[in-house]
Amino acid sequence: MTEFGNAKVAIVGTGYVGLVSGACFAEMGTHVVCVDIDEAKIEKLRQGEMPIYEPGLADLVSRNAREGRLRFSTSLPEAMAEGAEIVFCAVGTPPDEDGSADLSYVLQVARTFGANLRGYALFVTKSTVPVGTSDLVRSTITEELRKRGEEIPFDVASNPEFLKEGAAIKDFMSPDRVVIGVDSERARALMSRLYRPFLLNNFRVMFMDLHSAEMAKYAANAMLATRISFINEIAMLCEKVGADVNQVRKAIGADARIGNKFLYPGCGYGGSCFPKDVRALIRTGAENGCEMRVISAVETTNELQKEVVFNKILNILGPNLRGKRVAVWGLAFKPETDDMRCAPALRLLDGLLAEGAEITVFDPVAMDECRRRYGERLTYARDMYSAVCGTEALALLTEWKQFRLPDWNAVARLMDGKDVVDGRNIYPESELRSAGLRLHNIGGAHV
Repeated sequence: MTEFGNAKVAIVGTGYVGLVSGACFAEMGTHVVCVDIDEAKIEKLRQGEMPIYEPGLADLVSRNAREGRLRFSTSLPEAMAEGAEIVFCAVGTPPDEDGSADLSYVLQVARTFGANLRGYALFVTKSTVPVGTSDLVRSTITEELRKRGEEIPFDVASNPEFLKEGAAIKDFMSPDRVVIGVDSERARALMSRLYRPFLLNNFRVMFMDLHSAEMAKYAANAMLATRISFINEIAMLCEKVGADVNQVRKAIGADARIGNKFLYPGCGYGGSCFPKDVRALIRTGAENGCEMRVISAVETTNELQKEVVFNKILNILGPNLRGKRVAVWGLAFKPETDDMRCAPALRLLDGLLAEGAEITVFDPVAMDECRRRYGERLTYARDMYSAVCGTEALALLTEWKQFRLPDWNAVARLMDGKDVVDGRNIYPESELRSAGLRLHNIGGAHV
């Protein structure tokens, strides 16, 4: 096991990336201090309360905290004074109005790092940042040292994360690759030592230059987003010509050059990564005189796709939805998370509310987040079946496991209407038809 001594690794930011990374590094034997300026959040973490939902994270955090490998602090200067030799920056980079990434939090961490550097340390950017951010971070740290009249050696590295929400711990502990951008042998040696437990299991640690590592993160997310938008466009055409997108998907996915991952049609992608990173890549292209035509089309296609479920309900119950009752199963942008950022459910809920519909929602873990966003404008059901009571249509937005095999006869008895809009193409038409229900899916698919 790797051993760094007490608080030799500091991770700034206890959001999704920072907390998962800190807990997983600690699980592999590293001593980690997770830093956040939010005192209430840090105190809750010390008490074992998680700020996010991620399967297995609470147990991982509590075990490593109890065994002394993971602790929480509000002070990066204190962590550095204790000898942190690697400082990970995992703060947010929210999109600005023009689509570019807001680097203010990253640069604030860099300034704090530079202002408190006492001996060699490595600054590692784990936040998703545009290409060239490492140069900006380096100049920011150098400026802080200049203000102090100090010349202390340091390095900058890029270590983007490729975690999937809902499977983040597995992804971190068994990665298909670890990407690390460095420009010095000292930084490479330090990161190699940190990731040695993963090397022992033959996971691929890919070292490259800083700019390539930064670009790799954006390129990966843009490629996955492209596949989703591509199959959604094909699904729309399938509906027009009477084809079955599920059969088309299987046919093209069987091609070894294409594969079947991220070729599942639905109501659009959401979350914190794909939408933000696609916009940031488009913006980076514009700033460098390179029009990102394919990526721009991906974003446009996805935004249109988010309207599909609403338009289907409007066609079923409209044109006037005032007073019509609609049930929604699934609010998070994907299963195994409570994250509703850019979720397709938001577009549906906003559209239905604007048309005067009455909405009852249910999600296994995202109800509190939904209530925070919508307050009492929605009705919050205690379970999936009570959500459909007296409703004229049901829409599935998130393919949680508990939604995959409903009792359709019970659903039919509870609903006033007969229409089910499957935004994730998981339901067999024959099962709904036998219960007297009508299925409306994406791309004319037959499961």
